[in-house]
Amino acid sequence: MAKKLSKVPVVIVGMGWAGGIIASELTKAGIKVVGLERGKERDMSDYSMVHDELRFQHREELMQDLSKETITHRNNLKMRALPMRSYGTFIVGEGLGGAGSHWNGQTYRFLPYDFEIRSLTEKRYGKNKIKSDYPIQDWGITYDEMEPYYDTFEKMAGISGETVELYGKRSNPYPTGPMVKTPVLAEFEQAAKKLGYKPYMIPSANLSENYKNPDGISRSACQYCAYCENFGCEYGAKADPVVTVIPVAKETGNLDLRTYSNVTRIVNDGRKATGVIYVDTFTGEEFEQPAEVVVLASYVFNNVRLLLNSKLGTPYDPKTKNGVIGKNYCYQVSSGYSSLYYNDREFNIYGGAGALGIEIPDFAGDNFDHSDVNFLHGAGIRTTQYGNRPIANNNSPIGTPSWGAEFKKQSIKYANSILQVKSQGASMPHTQNYLDLDPTYKDVYGMPLLRMTYDYTAQDRELVKYMAKVTRSIAKKMGPDHIDTVAEQADFNVNTDTNTHNTGGVIMGTDPNDSAVNTYLQMWDAENVFVAGSSAFPHNSSFNPTGTLGAFSYRAAEGIVKYLKKGGSLV
Repeated sequence: MAKKLSKVPVVIVGMGWAGGIIASELTKAGIKVVGLERGKERDMSDYSMVHDELRFQHREELMQDLSKETITHRNNLKMRALPMRSYGTFIVGEGLGGAGSHWNGQTYRFLPYDFEIRSLTEKRYGKNKIKSDYPIQDWGITYDEMEPYYDTFEKMAGISGETVELYGKRSNPYPTGPMVKTPVLAEFEQAAKKLGYKPYMIPSANLSENYKNPDGISRSACQYCAYCENFGCEYGAKADPVVTVIPVAKETGNLDLRTYSNVTRIVNDGRKATGVIYVDTFTGEEFEQPAEVVVLASYVFNNVRLLLNSKLGTPYDPKTKNGVIGKNYCYQVSSGYSSLYYNDREFNIYGGAGALGIEIPDFAGDNFDHSDVNFLHGAGIRTTQYGNRPIANNNSPIGTPSWGAEFKKQSIKYANSILQVKSQGASMPHTQNYLDLDPTYKDVYGMPLLRMTYDYTAQDRELVKYMAKVTRSIAKKMGPDHIDTVAEQADFNVNTDTNTHNTGGVIMGTDPNDSAVNTYLQMWDAENVFVAGSSAFPHNSSFNPTGTLGAFSYRAAEGIVKYLKKGGSLV
């Protein structure tokens, strides 16, 4: 039997960006918080001397151990789902900071169009534009209402960037200027401008200059060392919960942080939660932590899995299309890119940063006419300079053998002579793409794994074809000797696709019949449970989700403070 502990005002499950922001805001307000993190504690000293590609990128030291817990996947309802045994499609962080420690740092805002996507689409194109098997819905809140929360997140994280006319209005400029425009990015900029586009530097959580945020946290400028994704930043230049919000929460004395504490279920009566059950991963001892408010702030998959394993909320059924937990799982589409090979030019592509890049806004959201295309939304067309790493990068043109003398020859020839024009496309929900519990496979504690049923849709495949033409046209203007364009979207493969942005499963809205949480991320079915993170997104935009996740975390913290004072539904 679990050992029952003393009741606290708030318990938070997961201490990444969402959990860290909420903990920081609540503890600053004088509220006692218990933060449960299943991985180990970290501070910046853990990131010293981390330029070890084998250890962190290929052996995934900052990631969840898939031998203990993973997901299962199938492309459709007729298939049997099998466990994901190696990372490919996405990487799930573990330890203090979560994905906020190993991310790249690209920090966009979603568009005004995203928040009112159904209303604005029907207004411009008519009600028949959205097909019946795509449950696209408004989010229940507008961009203008979210703008102050975006502004707060960007000031806390010190986001570096420049204002873009085609995106939503800003109350303030970015707190720091854009990153360095390298020769690689200048090549893209010149070509895009020749075609009439409006390139801008990607907004970055890798600081372009030294910065002190409103909480008094000082951090140093980025060194462009190229070790961002899969790595913690040894300079503190990359915004990370470990070097921003969590130290602030600790300083208040109101945060009780417990690492190696894996939450297995939420104690509830179907209408309200009384706390959580967690396991000390060292001793195996089980504890019950009672709380007035339970905040789920773990990764997308674990938020959904905890609710399903705790029988809280109604599971989504793809046959009846009823239920909300597990609904509207979305990914992103990254095909439609072009690779550029130069015979007599070399670039310094082994230096860079996770958010160093340039993009055009012209094909994002509804910034172009969709009257004659069979898809909605769009893609960011970009060139990035993350900084290649030598083990992971052996680039050669399509058609080159994948091993042997010719592969070696071509890899060496183009080691410093390849650029890419990429696309990152939005993902619309489909009635047959969803999350539920696997009936067969369990984790080390005997709890069912999460099952993902997902494949790319007709909408995704049409979007890729369209964007491939755009990336190729820009690539031609950049003057390479050879271009390879991937113009078709293959079936989804959980072990090979490489976009890491998962959303949905506990989505927000204004109606309990088609959403699980309101716009404060408070559950309709249990008023003292808040579910934070990108699990709340009803669809996935073409942008990296962390900026929007952070903004909603500030709004959720505001809602929790209100709830602790007055109780009841916040809307």
